Amino acid sequence: MAETETLDSSSHPTENEDHDMPDADKSAKDSGSDSDSQSSSDSEDDAQQNEQIQALQNELLNNPSNYDTHVQYIKTLRKQGDIEKLRQAREAMSAIFPLSPEMWQEWIKDETSLSSGPDALPAIEKLFERGVSDYLSVALWSDYLSFIQEHDQSVSTLSAAGISKARNLFERALVATGLHVAEGSRIWELYREFEQAIFLTIDETDANSREKHVQRIRNLFHRQLSVPLADLSSTLLAYKAWEAEQGANLDVDSSNLDGLSPHLASLYQKALDMMNARTHHENQISRKVEPESERLQHFMAYLKFEQSLGDPARIQILYERAITEFPISSELWLDYTNYMDRTLKTSSLVRDIYKKATRNCPWVGELWVRYLLSLERGHASEDELSAVFEKSLQCTFSSFEEYLDIFLTRVDGLRRRLSSLTSGAENSSLDYITIRETFQRASDYLSPHLKNTESFLRMYRYWALLESTLGKDLVAARGVWESLLKISGSMLEAWQGYIAMETEMGNINEARSLFKRCYSKRFPGTGSEDICNSWIRFEREYGALDDFDLAVKKVTPRLEELQLFKLHEAKNAGVSVDDRDNSSRKNVREKRKSVSNLNEEQSPAKRHKDKAKNVKITSEDGKGQAKDTAKVNNTKPDIAASKPASGSKKENKEVSSGKPPQYNDQCTAFVSNLNLKANYDDLRRFFSDVGGVVAIRILTDKFIGKSRGLAYVDFSDDEHLAAAVAKNKQTLLGKRLSIAKSDPKGRKKGGAAHGSSSKQGDGADQTTENSKSGAKDSAEDSKGKGPQPSSHQRASNIQLKGKNTFAMPRAVRPLGWVDKDKPKPKESGSVEDENPKSNDEFRKMFIKSSS
Repeated sequence: MAETETLDSSSHPTENEDHDMPDADKSAKDSGSDSDSQSSSDSEDDAQQNEQIQALQNELLNNPSNYDTHVQYIKTLRKQGDIEKLRQAREAMSAIFPLSPEMWQEWIKDETSLSSGPDALPAIEKLFERGVSDYLSVALWSDYLSFIQEHDQSVSTLSAAGISKARNLFERALVATGLHVAEGSRIWELYREFEQAIFLTIDETDANSREKHVQRIRNLFHRQLSVPLADLSSTLLAYKAWEAEQGANLDVDSSNLDGLSPHLASLYQKALDMMNARTHHENQISRKVEPESERLQHFMAYLKFEQSLGDPARIQILYERAITEFPISSELWLDYTNYMDRTLKTSSLVRDIYKKATRNCPWVGELWVRYLLSLERGHASEDELSAVFEKSLQCTFSSFEEYLDIFLTRVDGLRRRLSSLTSGAENSSLDYITIRETFQRASDYLSPHLKNTESFLRMYRYWALLESTLGKDLVAARGVWESLLKISGSMLEAWQGYIAMETEMGNINEARSLFKRCYSKRFPGTGSEDICNSWIRFEREYGALDDFDLAVKKVTPRLEELQLFKLHEAKNAGVSVDDRDNSSRKNVREKRKSVSNLNEEQSPAKRHKDKAKNVKITSEDGKGQAKDTAKVNNTKPDIAASKPASGSKKENKEVSSGKPPQYNDQCTAFVSNLNLKANYDDLRRFFSDVGGVVAIRILTDKFIGKSRGLAYVDFSDDEHLAAAVAKNKQTLLGKRLSIAKSDPKGRKKGGAAHGSSSKQGDGADQTTENSKSGAKDSAEDSKGKGPQPSSHQRASNIQLKGKNTFAMPRAVRPLGWVDKDKPKPKESGSVEDENPKSNDEFRKMFIKSSS
């Protein structure tokens, strides 16, 4: 077109020629002014098109995988008429994407219009071959067959070679489209027309040749009548008419089967029944107005129906029809390739299908993985496998796990090939270098995205295994683990994998050195404790006594440090909540202070009592209670079983009167370092193998209701208690418990024994002698001197020892405790004390006692 415009513009006359022109010529020139304006308009359109083409070229340069831009670029170039650029654009798009049947038809039409001589025939045939391999298209196959009959001289002249070539092409077309229910009859009809054209050229005197050809055409009819096609009844009428021309006595206007051979009638009836069974599905998928999602579901239902009948050829044709309609449906491609893998595992047809699948849906990593496996099953060359692998890495996947899967699939194939090699060491070494390079590429690309993940660790473990087994290089295997530690050194599993490799190989000293390197590292969760315990267990199984002692020496302070750190964290978490509660209570007191100075007049014992109320015990049913009504299996605990016999009557009386029950911890285990999330059921299960559990008390904070990590477990006898204490240092919910016998009387000797709780709100022990004597002194002093802070002073003077010093308040005498054997002061048991006093009454009482 550009050359034509150049020629037209050069033929225009110049201004000097205009003066000598005749009138007729002048009028002709005047009329040519319109053409000049038209040319100007065309020039503007060309400039616009050039700008558009340049913009599309730049866009494709930046993003060559933009399908829509390729289509628009080809349309613009075709409109402009630049044949060379148009060819290049089509080739570029075809190298990345499959072209639609309509695009192939346009391309072939353009090339045929330019040159249709014998020299152009091979190039156009090649275009047809490429087109029919992209998608199933009956129309494109029909054009191909028609083109060969028209432009191939050997076929058009019906030479022996031409007839053979055409028949081979027709048979290929029938394999590809002959079972297409809706459109397949077009190919059958073209085939019959070709054979009938040959029949007309046979000399009438050659009866033998004519009879053979009649039988060939009859076989074509019989083949077509045995296939369920849309216009099966029309084909029957055409066959009967043709047989009538050959002299048969048939009713050509009727669709009945009279006059047909029993075999043909049976085949036709079977095909008709099959067609009727598929009519509903054909009608469903032919509705173009429905949404694509619904039409796809109709195709899937149709495929399920065909698969139930089990004809692989018919199923494959239907899959090809579906992907022609929905070429970028990854669900459909995965289903198609999966079916073909099950039925034709090693066929070259399966590899071709995978090639089409990865061209239509290059962003689906699973398709590339299956493609590589299909090539390996088909014993493809290393060059082909490598080319497909490299091409897959150029695609964009939705997750990095898909890239890892492709890398590992490639390594698997190389490993299998290396394992089956029987050649010399040189080839084996070369192949293993390829494995190492593949692993290294995977690590370089994926480490920024997958480090500290289980999948990345799995890849490195696989790599180290192959280095030691196939590569026969232990130093390289260690280098792999060291590389992983540089990337994911904070991952406990990386160290464990490295240690496991050395241990399995019998390299005990190397494994021990790894424990020494990592036992002091900080790992997430309970990882730090786990690696310490693993070292101890390792030395028990493999080490000498000196090695075991060294491990214990190293690990013990580390475990204590971790324990203190966790307790500090738990304590800080509780303090932060208490601070907020205290600040709110402080604000209330400050507001009340403006009205009354009771806060200054309040006794130290009273303040200590208020503070003690901040702690409560959670009973087995998980509910904190102000008064101790703890239950075991929804029944009251046996108070008499846990208290001395001499005081059982008094204590039962206290319970019946509503006072808190008393615990002397005669057969009780003190549990510390308890997971803050542990509940009664967890402790019950933990001691289930011991048995004899009578009651469980979990200490919780009164205001926030959270566990303090401490518990008391009462047992029925000493035998069960001893078994429970033997479970010391065992793990519950990721925490190693400290379990000891609760011994409140041990406080007499200045020891750090665990106290018992006489009241579940303050945790003091009523059975200690020091507490009794202190209470008597306090009661006597209160007679003449008024309220004194003796109880508080005694509590503050207690010397705390041991690790669990925060548990010691249980051994302190409870505030307000009085000796029940001594006569009670009148004030302590009177009804007046129970009635609330006014501010003035309290002030007068306080002034009187102070004086």
